[in-house]
Amino acid sequence: MAPKVNDSVGIGSNTVVSNESEDTTMEVISQTGGTVTRDSVQHLNAAARRRSNVVKEVEKLKKNREERRLRQAEIKTEKENLMNLDPGNPNWEFLSMIREYRQNLEFRPLRDTDPVEDHQITVCVRKRPMNKKESNRKEVDVITVPNKNQTSVHEPKQKVDLTKYLENAHFRFDYAFDESCSNEIVYKYTARPLVQTIFDGGMATCFAYGQTGSGKTHTMGGDFNGKTQDCQKGIYAMTTKDVFRLLKERAYRNLSLHVSCSFFEIYSGKVFDLLAGKAKLRVLEDGKQQVQVIGLTEKSVDGVDDVLKLIQIGNNARTSGQTSANSNSSRSHAVFQILLRGSGGKVHGKFSLIDLAGNERGADTSSADRQTRMEGAEINKSLLALKECIRALGRKGAHLPFRASKLTQVLRDSFIGEKSKTCMIAMISPGLSSCEHSLNTLRYADRVKELAAHDPMEVKISSVNEEDEVMESESDLAQLRSLNEHEISREMLTFHETISKLQEAEDEMVEYHKHLYDMTVQWNQTDKILISLTNQVEYDQEAYTVRLMELIDEKSRMMAELRQKVGKYRSLAAEEENASKKMNSATPRR
Repeated sequence: MAPKVNDSVGIGSNTVVSNESEDTTMEVISQTGGTVTRDSVQHLNAAARRRSNVVKEVEKLKKNREERRLRQAEIKTEKENLMNLDPGNPNWEFLSMIREYRQNLEFRPLRDTDPVEDHQITVCVRKRPMNKKESNRKEVDVITVPNKNQTSVHEPKQKVDLTKYLENAHFRFDYAFDESCSNEIVYKYTARPLVQTIFDGGMATCFAYGQTGSGKTHTMGGDFNGKTQDCQKGIYAMTTKDVFRLLKERAYRNLSLHVSCSFFEIYSGKVFDLLAGKAKLRVLEDGKQQVQVIGLTEKSVDGVDDVLKLIQIGNNARTSGQTSANSNSSRSHAVFQILLRGSGGKVHGKFSLIDLAGNERGADTSSADRQTRMEGAEINKSLLALKECIRALGRKGAHLPFRASKLTQVLRDSFIGEKSKTCMIAMISPGLSSCEHSLNTLRYADRVKELAAHDPMEVKISSVNEEDEVMESESDLAQLRSLNEHEISREMLTFHETISKLQEAEDEMVEYHKHLYDMTVQWNQTDKILISLTNQVEYDQEAYTVRLMELIDEKSRMMAELRQKVGKYRSLAAEEENASKKMNSATPRR
C-alpha cells in the first residue's frame, strides 16, 4: 500500500528528502503509519546533517592523529640521527643548536698575514683547544670565533616548560685567537709590538687574565709536554729573544743599555721576592711619589738562557692552592719584569709580564676561612683596580686609582705617560662547564676597552655607552665602587675597606714585633752589663737601679705598644668577620 502524504506537504512542494536520509525516512514512515508531515521531513533532514557532521569530525580527528603520529615519528628519527652524531653526549641538543648556528656563519679567522695594528691599549681573547679531560666528559664547545676580532658564547638555557635554547653573547676585541692559533701567532699580535716601546724609553705591560686552566701559564710560560714545560715557546722567552735582538741593532748600540730581570708575586696584598726565597718586601712611595719595592732582587742577564733559569726558579716558588676549578689554582699575581738600564743605572725602559691569579678566586669572599676570604677580596679588588687603571690610561688626564690595590701600586709607572702601552690577553676555556667563567672573563676584558659588538648573523652594530668621569677627590676604593656599582655593593665596599685596614694593622703589628725582637738583642746586652756590675765587690747601687728602671720602663712601653697593635688587629679581624656576614646576607642568591 502506498504511503499517504499530508496536504500540508503537497505534491508539488519544494521539500526534498535527501538520498542520505532515505533509510531514516522509510524507518520514520513505518513508525508513523505511512504518513509524512512537513515537521517530520525537517526532523529527518536535521538528523541526517548531524550525523554527517559527526562522521566528518571523526574523519578529521583520525586524519590529525595520523599526521601527528607521522610528525612524532619524523622527530624521533631526527632526534636519533642527532644523537648518533655524538653517541652518549648528554648535551646533544645544545650541540645540535650550536652546529646549526655555525653553519650559517661565514668564518674568517685571524691569519699570519693580517697586519699588526698599533694601539696604546690592546685587548684580545684567546680560546684554548678542548683538553683530554673535557673530550672524555663529552663537553660541548660553547665558544665560537667567527672572525679575527669577534667571539661568541653560546650559553645553554632552559625555559619553564623545559624547552632548551641558546642565549648567544657577542664580544668584540682588537684580536680574537681561535684554538688553532699557536703561541707564536699570539705573541706576534700582543707582546711583540711592545718590545719596541721599552727601547723608545717607554713602559710596557702584558697581562694574561682568565680562569685557572684556561691557558695563561701555557701562553706566558710555554708549551707543555705532559708535566714538562718548553719555556722556549712562551711569551716570556720570545720577548727576551727580541729584547736581545734589538739590543744588538746599530740604533741602540750607542745607548750602552744592559738588561736585568726581577720576579715577584703579590699574594693577599703582600709582595714576595720569588728570586730570594720568597722574602717579604715593602712597597713605599718616595718623596717624588715614585713607588719603590724595597729590597727587590734584580739580576743582570746576558742571554735568553739566563732569563729562562730565573723564570723556572720563580715559578717553582709561586703560591698555589685548590679551588672548584683547579686543584692547583694560582692564588697570586706573578710579575716578571725585564728592565733596560743605561750606563748610569737609570731605567731606560721596563717590560712587565704579568700572569694574574685565577679570576674564579675572586668569588671566594664567602669562605668560612679568613685567609681564603682575604685572598679572594684582594684578587677581586686588584682586578677591578687594574681594569680602571688601564681604562684611565686610555682616557687622557683621568684619575688613576692605583692605590686601590697592591698590584696597581707597584705597576703605577706603567700606566703613566704617552709612551706607556698595555696589552691584555683574556684566556677562555671552550667547555660547557666553564661557560660562566668564560663569560665573566669576556665581560671583564670588554670593560677594559669597550668596542661595539654585534651578532655576526646581523648587520646592525650596537652602540657604546659613555661613562661619566668620577671626581678625583674620591678615595681610590670609593672610585672603584662608583665605576663598578653593578659589581661592588655598599656592603662589599665596607668589606674591602675593612680588609685594607686589617692588612695595614697586620703590617704594623708584624713590623713592630720585628723591631721589638731586634731591641731585645740590645736589652740583653744592657742586662748583661748591669748584671756584671753586681758581681763587683763594691758597685754603685744607685746607678744600677736608675739604669735598670730605665730599661724596665722602655721594655714596658714597647710591650704595651705591641699589645695595643695586637688588640687593634684582633678588633679589626672581628669587624672583618661581621662585614663578611653582612656582605653575604646582602648578596642575592642565584
